[in-house]
Amino acid sequence: MAIRSQSQKELAGFVYGLVGVLVFSLTLPATRIAVSGFDPVFVGLGRAIVAAGLSLILLVTTRQTIPPLRFLPQFCIVVAGVVVGFPLLSAIAMQDAPASYGAVITGLLPLSTALCGVWRAGERPSIPFWIFAGLGSALVIGFALVSGGGSLRLADLALLGAVAAAGLGYAEGAVLSRTFGSWQVICWALLLSTPMLLPIVLQHVPAHVSSISPGALLGFLYVSVFSMFLGFFAWYQGLYLGGVARVGQVQLLQPFLTIVASTLLLGEHLTITTVIFAAGVIICVALGKRTHIKAA
Repeated sequence: MAIRSQSQKELAGFVYGLVGVLVFSLTLPATRIAVSGFDPVFVGLGRAIVAAGLSLILLVTTRQTIPPLRFLPQFCIVVAGVVVGFPLLSAIAMQDAPASYGAVITGLLPLSTALCGVWRAGERPSIPFWIFAGLGSALVIGFALVSGGGSLRLADLALLGAVAAAGLGYAEGAVLSRTFGSWQVICWALLLSTPMLLPIVLQHVPAHVSSISPGALLGFLYVSVFSMFLGFFAWYQGLYLGGVARVGQVQLLQPFLTIVASTLLLGEHLTITTVIFAAGVIICVALGKRTHIKAA
């Protein structure tokens, strides 16, 4: 019975994780649209201010208790990783790189999340898990090379930094979710970041808001409400239920979902090469799901 219950818990974790990935898969296309009309600093950090306002409403109406001060360092890690690091660095990258290209680089997120899960969440994946995680990541890197990257640009470095920041923020948020719940973690992290971010965001507010295109505004609203707020409700719940390393592998699907979204929203090209690599990554995700991971 316990085995069945654990299996059901892991399945629920995958479902929540997939919902989170579906939300996050639109982040780069929406960011690229947003930076066509807004300063990248405003897009990268301003979305946290919008989400913090929603967080305050939710925390007050549900009468949540303020976390004890001893958890402050852990919440600061979440802030550095997913409130500041990934949003700001990805917004900078989206000035110069196509969303589809950025999607491929962020395909390294599952490996980053798994490594941080070992470090921060105390998980111990088996050797077969690392094999499939490595194969999936190798496919992503191979896709980048085949697609013609080759040399590193500022956008590449920014995206790699974003991957490292997000992996750490995901793992730490999953650890905190064990104590506070999934949505509470991101809400408290957003509120904690507000005093630091608000002065910076105000300095980058567009001088003429009326000149901003509707598309740029919608892109900014998407990354504020969905990418920075609602998506984390499902994502942290998935990591909590199914484990950081295991559910984190669902992110291997994110680059290809993002590429499809980029094709539909931005007119970027979907090639047969993308389809082939996507199939290989999906197989790695399916096989990795069956491997053993020792929980903390």
